[in-house]
Amino acid sequence: MHSFVLYNSEKRQKVEFQPLKAGHIDLYVCGMTVYDYCHIGHARVMVAFDYIIRFLRSQGWHVKYVRNITDIDDKIINRANENHETIQQLTDRFITAMNEDAHALGCLDPDEAPRATDYIPQMQHMIDELIQHGIAYPAPNGDVYYEVEKFKDYGRLSGRHLEDMQAGASERVDVEVEKKHPFDFVLWKAAKPSEPSWQSPWGNGRPGWHIECSAMSTCCLGNHFDIHGGGGDLIFPHHENEIAQSEGATGEKYVNYWMHVGFVNVDGEKMSKSLGNFFTIRDVMQKFHPEVIRFFIMASHYRSPINFSDHALKEAKNALTRFYQTAKGIQNSDEVKQILVSIKEDAIKQSDAYQNFVKAMSDDFNTPEALSTLFELSREVNRALKANEWQTAAQAYAVLQKLSNILGIVQHDVEEFLKSDVGQQALELSEAEIEAQIQARADAKKAKDFAQADAIRQALLDKNVVLEDSRQGTTWRRAD
Repeated sequence: MHSFVLYNSEKRQKVEFQPLKAGHIDLYVCGMTVYDYCHIGHARVMVAFDYIIRFLRSQGWHVKYVRNITDIDDKIINRANENHETIQQLTDRFITAMNEDAHALGCLDPDEAPRATDYIPQMQHMIDELIQHGIAYPAPNGDVYYEVEKFKDYGRLSGRHLEDMQAGASERVDVEVEKKHPFDFVLWKAAKPSEPSWQSPWGNGRPGWHIECSAMSTCCLGNHFDIHGGGGDLIFPHHENEIAQSEGATGEKYVNYWMHVGFVNVDGEKMSKSLGNFFTIRDVMQKFHPEVIRFFIMASHYRSPINFSDHALKEAKNALTRFYQTAKGIQNSDEVKQILVSIKEDAIKQSDAYQNFVKAMSDDFNTPEALSTLFELSREVNRALKANEWQTAAQAYAVLQKLSNILGIVQHDVEEFLKSDVGQQALELSEAEIEAQIQARADAKKAKDFAQADAIRQALLDKNVVLEDSRQGTTWRRAD
């Protein structure tokens, strides 16, 4: 197992990871509330933890990855009512859509994907434990609240203090008369007419959002586990409340390391439906290949804010295309392909490039630095191919292929990617017409009519078709 360093949000610094069980990592990530299609912020969380898990597994760690599904929530209830459908019809549809989007982005399935509605008894048990410990209280209206003043470490993740937050809180916090403190939060909500509900010791109702993750994470991974992750917007109050609930109920430390993914801005502004700059993953996949979206996310450090724009995605497309063009060069070299099959895994892992990649990823999963190693390898492959240095090209490409697989990029058919028409205007020519022009150009070259051959190449380029010659013949791709 290779050691690594990660940024622990609770400690506000990078620390060396120490597992609770040798060689094993238990990881819980807050997933989606399934009332609509996933947006580009969700894509960032999906992709970031996917490449982190892929890397850790490549280094010999056994990772158990749990990402929950919130399938009961005010937004879900409201949307189902608006659509005149049942909650299960709504959530089933958007769970399917979420999984389709994740797969399109090249993300592996989590080992477990618990749905909140399957854990209602466990949530009720945790609430009962909190009441028994004197940290929660039933209110006269049938709600049950967590009493924040009874948890001495409340605020340790976010760095907030109750006394500071309380100043002016009457203008910012909903104050129900049943609450003992403005920041007490609901664990169980009394049933309202026409809303789904479950029986409980405190009357019919449904769980609050925060208790869902405390129950699902501890049921799937135990009271005390290694890493909890999610978007940076969840630090307060969601993750802060999870700590208070879980530790208040079990008396054990909840999580050793907290990881949070940075925000997504759109053209420099926070993504928001009210600003009209809100994009679902499906919106973006109408204009860009899903692997381009993955590469765009990976090109920034997972903790850094990223600026989403068409320009940034076009740059990502151009960068990713370079790797596919390198792969195409290998496909067109029989000499390199013969050598590739003989290169052993040990030789790949002992290379300087592989070691540099591992060093970058082991330093809080520094993908920008890791990708620089891949670009260096791509340049080395292209230089060696041009110089007919087949052994050098094969060795560099074997490492490049291994590292690309770890990051989950360059996973599509080379021709399919390079000819992809996602987000582009349809070509004026059919594939058959392009192949006919390639043949006409070959005939012109054979007849030594190089002016005509050049004219055909330029005519195709004017129609966004790029010709690429190799010893195996001429192929084409779309212009960038």
